[in-house]
Amino acid sequence: MKILLFDIDGTLLLTGGAGLRAMNRAFVHLYGIEEKFSGKNLAGRTDTSIFRDAAEECGFPYDADSLEEFKEEYFAVLPQELNPPARDKRLMPGVQELLTALTACEDVYLGLLTGNWQKSGYLKLAAFGLDRFFPFGAFSDDSEIRMDLLPYAVRRFQFKYNLKPEPQNIFVIGDTPSDIQCAKPYGAVSVAVAAAHYKEKDLKPFQPDYILADFTDLDAALRILA
Repeated sequence: MKILLFDIDGTLLLTGGAGLRAMNRAFVHLYGIEEKFSGKNLAGRTDTSIFRDAAEECGFPYDADSLEEFKEEYFAVLPQELNPPARDKRLMPGVQELLTALTACEDVYLGLLTGNWQKSGYLKLAAFGLDRFFPFGAFSDDSEIRMDLLPYAVRRFQFKYNLKPEPQNIFVIGDTPSDIQCAKPYGAVSVAVAAAHYKEKDLKPFQPDYILADFTDLDAALRILA
């Protein structure tokens, strides 16, 4: 049995900046400050922590109500930003073939471990026809601390399938140091993908169990994940 927990942005797909533009639109609508998130390195962070920092930097209150208000506005405009073609809007290399192959493997279960909120994560996946592959996961709604997310995904897996995985059978697949770091405390296997925000030389110091350039070598990816 293997449980494969995928990151979304930079691992499965690139939205061409749709998430950033939607966050900027939501923030300016609510607070009147333009381009608040532009020029920041948001890779590997949770959406909740990104919003918290922005609100506090600007001196606005951060609480459950302001968070929900921002999420509601963000969810409303994100589909508008996801729909148009964009220069860097695409699936990551080999993703479609990999997911199709993995779903045909016995005792392999696909899930998510992402810094996106659940609704926005599935909106991004749906824009590329990938939402059907991922019936469970852990999201920024669960915790703003990325390192805390893996147990949420495991509990949802256990509830859905009535199975208890061993840590060495849980794989966290992502493109940032945060993805590697959130696997290690739990004894899970980290698989770094050096295809987007970070290159192989950037990820190696964090000592992932495996590094893939991308998913184009399907056999190599399946030897690790299947």
